[in-house]
Amino acid sequence: MRKKIVAGNWKMNMNLDEGHELVAGILKGLPALNNDKIVVIAPPFINIQHSYYQVEDTDHVYIAAQNCSTENSGAYTGEVAASMIKHAGASYVIIGHSERREYFNETDAILSKKTDTALDNGLKVIFCCGESLEVRDAGTQNEYVEAQLKAGLFHLHKHQLANIVVAYEPIWAIGTGRTATSQQAQDMHAHIRSVFAAQYGQNIADDLTILYGGSCKPSNAAELFACADVDGGLIGGASLKASEFLGIIEAMMHA
Repeated sequence: MRKKIVAGNWKMNMNLDEGHELVAGILKGLPALNNDKIVVIAPPFINIQHSYYQVEDTDHVYIAAQNCSTENSGAYTGEVAASMIKHAGASYVIIGHSERREYFNETDAILSKKTDTALDNGLKVIFCCGESLEVRDAGTQNEYVEAQLKAGLFHLHKHQLANIVVAYEPIWAIGTGRTATSQQAQDMHAHIRSVFAAQYGQNIADDLTILYGGSCKPSNAAELFACADVDGGLIGGASLKASEFLGIIEAMMHA
């Protein structure tokens, strides 16, 4: 049975005090989670350990990093190793977010290596994929996303897929207020699952958690999460306000 997950990606927001207040607000209103319905919070690197200390006694709430280095250690000024992230209390790391691909020129080869490094260090990976407006308008989004997944993940062994979560981000719906329709989301998520079924078998594909990551908010979360192949959300802007993030978590609880 695949997990339902609501993950909050704070991006480059929240200092330590702001982050503390946000996590406290989330924990205060949190419904009773379980093994199948979990929450992941991805603060900036400098908040990870502090946020972990806040949530460590709360069942089914986990901390994620927003990125990690391809390297395990060494003379890489400004980089953060997966082992450091794990040691600070994180359980997950986001790999291949559209902003990392676009602004920091992270290639499929880099993301494949980051995925391996993260898994080798005991982190679970939230692997992002998604297309631009140009690709969507050209009608080639399925092929585009499939190519991202094959290049980034399909070198993995079947048993490693238990530690992979896929997040589909229609780039044209991130921070724009424009959301994919629930049918557009379902169509892509179903395609992603079929791609994994063809490579790894239907059982592995059925167990894969696939999150939607494009302007998900309390007002549309329930409709999105009702889709058969949408297993939760990777939340950006709405994760910066406890009330909004809790609204999305409530939608997951009733999905």
